[in-house]
Amino acid sequence: MSDKTNPGNFFEDFKLDQEIRHATPRTVTAGDVALYTALYGPRFPVQSADSFARRLGLRAAPVDDLLAFHVVFGKTVPEISLNAVANLGYAECRWLSPVFPGDTLHTVSRVIGLKENSNKKTGVVYVRSQGYKDGDELVLDYVRWVMVRKRDESAVIAEERVPRLKDHVAPEQLRIPTGLNFAHYDWTLAGSRHGWEDYEPGEKIDHVDGMTIEEAEHMLATRLYQNTAKVHFNQHRQGQDKLGRRLIYGGHVISLARALSFNGLGNAAFVAAINGGRHVNPTLAGNTVYAWSQVLDKAEIDGRSDVGALRIRTLAVKDQPATAFPDKDTAGAYPDSVVLDLDYWSLMPKREKRRR
Repeated sequence: MSDKTNPGNFFEDFKLDQEIRHATPRTVTAGDVALYTALYGPRFPVQSADSFARRLGLRAAPVDDLLAFHVVFGKTVPEISLNAVANLGYAECRWLSPVFPGDTLHTVSRVIGLKENSNKKTGVVYVRSQGYKDGDELVLDYVRWVMVRKRDESAVIAEERVPRLKDHVAPEQLRIPTGLNFAHYDWTLAGSRHGWEDYEPGEKIDHVDGMTIEEAEHMLATRLYQNTAKVHFNQHRQGQDKLGRRLIYGGHVISLARALSFNGLGNAAFVAAINGGRHVNPTLAGNTVYAWSQVLDKAEIDGRSDVGALRIRTLAVKDQPATAFPDKDTAGAYPDSVVLDLDYWSLMPKREKRRR
């Protein structure tokens, strides 16, 4: 049998502190942006119109922050999660520079943790991945952990470690895009009148709208990011799994929830950091996704009167409107309807009348 094909890494193939330079750099194009808009329908104005972005000091409309994330993430899949059972979570994720059409992205990862599961069939791999554009400019830095199958259940794992991760990204570590100034923000064209001052910690927002995931859409999206994980594509294989279905890429659900959050958070212009995120239940084609958010915290940006940071927790819910704000119970258990719990910082303009 030929050894020219790549079966992907299994859990026992990973080593602590291993560095992986991922293949296939990807130039992001206007076509990617159009497809992303067609898949999720985001309406955040800075990413929608060059004229709006230029008014704020940017050279053009940047691509959606999550589109950049998905491309950087997709590069890692052939080496990290081709044999994954599920992607479990994210932490310490920071956007460090905006990405524009024409920028070329590539990714480097380092294995920072390994923990074999008690069933000896799988283990959890922790990696820190960094995305760069046009060679050496760092645009994204994040940690994720993923459950990966073992090739051989009897394989001995030489060294294990579970990394200690920060609870959240400190506000002073948030990066404001170079040149960005919200002083000339057009609130009418933005479609929402609510600025940073209008939100209070503890406030809950039902984003009202729902969006049904179609089989063809999630497969198109995953291919768009060159994410080759078998659980998303191979129904012949997944049909033998306990769910019997292909799993929806977790990032697809994040983008849906972010797009839905426009109704209530329309001026949450940039995702600056992800403090933590968990895919707490599987999502399948045919599920309808709703979302709700809670404001966790607010932070001033040192030296800036035009922009503040809002810490937001967004939960995505399947096949159940979020009217009652479904959430985990006191024991930390989530109802089956909750599929995503995402804690992130967003940059939001302050209103001119309150900056004077």
